Amino acid sequence: MKFSYYGHSCFSVEIAGKNILFDPFITPNELARNIDIDTIQADFIFLSHGHADHIADCEAIAKRTGAKVVCAFEVHEWLNGKGVSNTHPMNTGGKWKFDFGTVKCVVAHHSGGLPDGSYGGNPLGFVFITNDGNFYYAGDTALTLDMQLIPRWAKIDFSVLPIGDNFTMDIADAVVAAEFVNTAKVIGVHYDTFGYIKIDTEKAKAEFEAAGKMLLLPGIGETIDI
Repeated sequence: MKFSYYGHSCFSVEIAGKNILFDPFITPNELARNIDIDTIQADFIFLSHGHADHIADCEAIAKRTGAKVVCAFEVHEWLNGKGVSNTHPMNTGGKWKFDFGTVKCVVAHHSGGLPDGSYGGNPLGFVFITNDGNFYYAGDTALTLDMQLIPRWAKIDFSVLPIGDNFTMDIADAVVAAEFVNTAKVIGVHYDTFGYIKIDTEKAKAEFEAAGKMLLLPGIGETIDI
């Protein structure tokens, strides 16, 4: 499974020949200024919630690629109003079988307004269950005991967790989240983009290592095998 990082919480995973993009926030992100969104391929776009730092480039990429956008019902309606009609609404607790595998929506404790102030519904996390492997993307969230349910639904090969603190979990809570999810491999996101979420990356890696886990922090524009 190939994992490409585009900065902040935006990344893509290639599964069964499909390019699945998450939370596209690239053009407003100064750290991702070398990424050209017109080169990003997407068959699906998954949105964890409607905040601008997760949805800014969704409309442009969806219209260019024709990707199916999977998101909360309220975000689906908002996108439809902007002419993005290829959408699939979901909500917490639901699951759906796509052509690349099954996705279950899980709890994310956060807020979820849209850029224009519209109500964005509940933030979501996603559990992907596929023939190429299983992973959990937490979206923006606090540490929550609900994460202990995830191993009941799938054996997780890796998790994508926010680690920047202030708006989401910090490193210590992300380590506990990895324990709850029962995975030893974590890719960190939602850090360093703004002053509020700057972290010491070497210290973060050391904290995960001390807990017997691996924290991966790909560079912006980097693709890794996971």
